[in-house]
Amino acid sequence: MWRFYPRFFTLGVLSLLLCSSSKEIFPVVENEAFGLGEKLRYRLSYGIIDAGEVTLYLKWTDRKGHGRPLYHAVGKGYSINTFDHVFKVDDTYETFLDQRSIMPWFFKRRVDEGGYKISQDYTFHHQSESVETNKGKTFKIPMGTQDMISAFYYARTLNFKNASKGKTFSFPVFMDNEIFTLKIKYLGDQVITTDKGKFKCHKFVPLVQTGRYFKDEEDVVFWVTADDNKLPVLVKAQLPVGTVRLHIVGYTNLRNPLTSKR
Repeated sequence: MWRFYPRFFTLGVLSLLLCSSSKEIFPVVENEAFGLGEKLRYRLSYGIIDAGEVTLYLKWTDRKGHGRPLYHAVGKGYSINTFDHVFKVDDTYETFLDQRSIMPWFFKRRVDEGGYKISQDYTFHHQSESVETNKGKTFKIPMGTQDMISAFYYARTLNFKNASKGKTFSFPVFMDNEIFTLKIKYLGDQVITTDKGKFKCHKFVPLVQTGRYFKDEEDVVFWVTADDNKLPVLVKAQLPVGTVRLHIVGYTNLRNPLTSKR
């Protein structure tokens, strides 16, 4: 009987090799910045006028993406005060985010801005490096491509420690049936004042395509807390109509102490 052992051993090794070669390998992203239950609230202001609010929160879900556990991230934007009567906004964005790879498997966008409506649904197939839209179109994407909401969370997992001024971080994003590389450049640290107090922050600019929305590629600046939460607290954008600010006005269930607060 002992003469058959080597044969069984060889067959077992081959089976393991075949199984492992057919198994998808997804990226593993270290996330210490956020977790379930986190809720953030921002105010959108034109000068001294408050025009809207944005909320972002992470919920538990039993939905799976390719059999993997997910976060359910929901973003809502809506007009307030006079703007609600002049130009009513009611936007909802949802993404189902891989807990280990911090990449989306399902994305939903419902926009209603002054009667202008958008309805988009994307299903990501990272195992085949593709994304399928609710219009029946399929696009090739790199594995780990982000959507409009997942990009907000993925960016918070980037390692900013010991970053030198001018360092650029980049990752792919799929939006409006197009894939592009989102690049953000680190400009150094700065203490800023918000409605929630003073924070020591990392300062960044997204390197956007000029001529589409902004005159200069650095017309958008944002600040992220210099602590383990990497919490965006302020965004400033220079538009033809003036400066627009998105600033934090509330946060609950942060994963880490807010040590950046002064």
